[in-house]
Amino acid sequence: MVESLGNDLLTDASDSTHVAVPPGAVPPGAVRPGDPRYEDLALRRRNERFSQRPDYFQVVRTTEETVAAVAAAVRAGRRIAVRSGGHSMENSVGERPGGVVIDMSAMNGVYHDPARRAFVVESGATLGEVYRVLYLTWGVTIPGGWGHSVCVGGHIQGGGYGVLSRALGSVVDYLDAVEVVVVDATGQVRAVLATRDPSDPHHDLWWAHTGGGGGNFGVVTRYWLRSPEATGDDPASLLPRPPVSLLSGVVAWSWRDLPREAFHRLMRNHADWHERNSDPGCRYASLASRFVITGRGEEDRPDDIVVAAMLDGGLPDARSMLESYLDAIGEGVGGVRQIGEPTPWLYTMMPPVPDGDAQRGAEYDRYKGKAGYLRRGFSTAQVDTIYDYLTSPQARVELARLWLLAYGGQVNAVDPAATALAQRDSVLKAVYIAIWSDEADDETNLDWIRRFYRDVYADTGGVPVPGEISDGSYINYPDTDLADPRWNTSGVPWHYLYYKENYPRLQRVKKRWDPLNIFRHTLSIQPAD
Repeated sequence: MVESLGNDLLTDASDSTHVAVPPGAVPPGAVRPGDPRYEDLALRRRNERFSQRPDYFQVVRTTEETVAAVAAAVRAGRRIAVRSGGHSMENSVGERPGGVVIDMSAMNGVYHDPARRAFVVESGATLGEVYRVLYLTWGVTIPGGWGHSVCVGGHIQGGGYGVLSRALGSVVDYLDAVEVVVVDATGQVRAVLATRDPSDPHHDLWWAHTGGGGGNFGVVTRYWLRSPEATGDDPASLLPRPPVSLLSGVVAWSWRDLPREAFHRLMRNHADWHERNSDPGCRYASLASRFVITGRGEEDRPDDIVVAAMLDGGLPDARSMLESYLDAIGEGVGGVRQIGEPTPWLYTMMPPVPDGDAQRGAEYDRYKGKAGYLRRGFSTAQVDTIYDYLTSPQARVELARLWLLAYGGQVNAVDPAATALAQRDSVLKAVYIAIWSDEADDETNLDWIRRFYRDVYADTGGVPVPGEISDGSYINYPDTDLADPRWNTSGVPWHYLYYKENYPRLQRVKKRWDPLNIFRHTLSIQPAD
C-alpha cells in the first residue's frame, strides 16, 4: 500500500471523486482578509509588480480538499487561480481581483508508489525537495530546473528543463501519470488519473500536461514520474541517476574587453559550438552552460559577460572537455578563465546559499521576462541590436540581462507531437530580463525591454516566429505581450509561438476536460469550437 500522506490513491484511470457543496459555501480553512495568515499568503509571489489579493486563499493538503475547494468556488461562481510556487513571470494568479487562489504549497510530498512503480511528487513540492528526497533516498533524479525554490506544479506541465536535460531530456519525458481535479459540463468536480498508456481513456489529458502549460485544464495535485524504459520494481531503477559530481568552469569579460567586433566574434563562437554539439547522444550531452550578458553600468565590471559551464565530473576526460569548450567560446576574444574541482552533484545543485526562499523574490523586486528558442545563432543584425541595447540601457533599468541557456541534446530525441512540448530541435533558449525596484519606474523598464525584444526580432514582426533561426517561445516563461498586437505585428498568433502544430489538439483536450472554461487566464488555451 502506498504511503500517500493522507491522500487516497486513484489506482485506476476510471476512478473519480465527486463532492456536493451547497451554493455559496466555502470549504473549512479558507483564509480571508483579516486572518493574520492572509498577508503572508498575499506575499507568496516572486514579482512585486503583481498583487495577489483574492476573496480568499484556500491552502489544500489532499486531493479531497482540492476537489472541495474547486467545487465550492464553482458553485459560488468565483474565479479560480492555482498557485504552487508563485514563480510565474506573468500575473496568471492575480491578474483579476476577487475569486479564490488555491494554494498547493502544503501538498508537498515526494514518495514511491509501488503499485504504479513510479515516484509520486505532489504539486506543492519544491524542486530542491524533489532532488533531495529522490537522490538521498534512492539515488535518482529528474532533469529539472536550477531554481530549487520553484515548485513542480507549473514547472513539470510546462515542459520543465534543467542542467541535465541535454543528457536526459525534458522532465515531461518522465511523466507516467498525472492526477487532475477537473470540472465537467454540469459543474461536477472530480479528480481524474490520466496516464501515459495510449489505451487509457484519459490519455489525452496526460498528453496535455506534457508541455501544455499551467492553469489550463484543472488543478494538478500529483505527478507520477518514471523512465519510459524502466523495468522491475526496484525504485533505484525507475528514474535516471545523476552524475556523481559536476565539474564547473567560467570565462568572463568586461565590456571594455569586447568592442562591437569582438562581441560579434564571441556570439558567433558560442552559437557555432552549440549548433555543432547539441544532437541527442553527442559527446558533450552532459555539458550544460549559461551565457549571461549583463547590461553595461556606470563602471565596467570583470563579470559583465560570463559563460559558465558544467559537465559530468566523472568522465575520464572531463577537464579536457571543459577546457576545449571554453577554448572554443573564447577563441579570438580572450577572457578570464577559472575551472574548479568536481563537487558532489546534490551539493552543486543545492549550494549552502540558496537562490532565495519561496516566499519572496529576493533579488527580483520588480521584473519583466521574455524568451525565445533558438535553432541556430542570432543573425548579424540581431547581434548588433543586442550590443546596442546592452551597452546603453536606460538609467532607470537597474539590471538588464540576456541569458543564453544550453538546450537540445536528448530533448531533441522526442517527436514534437509525442508530447505537448513542441520545440524539439532547438539548441539554445534566450531569456531577456529587466529588473528594477521602484514602482515609479515600471513604464520606463517595461518600454525598454519590450523595445529590446521587438527590435531583436524586427525581421519577424517583433516576436520569435518559428523559422531558420527561432522556434517560438517557452510557455513556462509566459509573456502576455505576445498576444498584444502592439508588440506582435507578425500576424502569427501567440499560441502558435508557444505550441505550434500542437495547439489544435490542446484545444480539443480543453473542450473535453474544461468545457466551462473554468481555468483561464490571459494566455490560457481556448476550447475548440
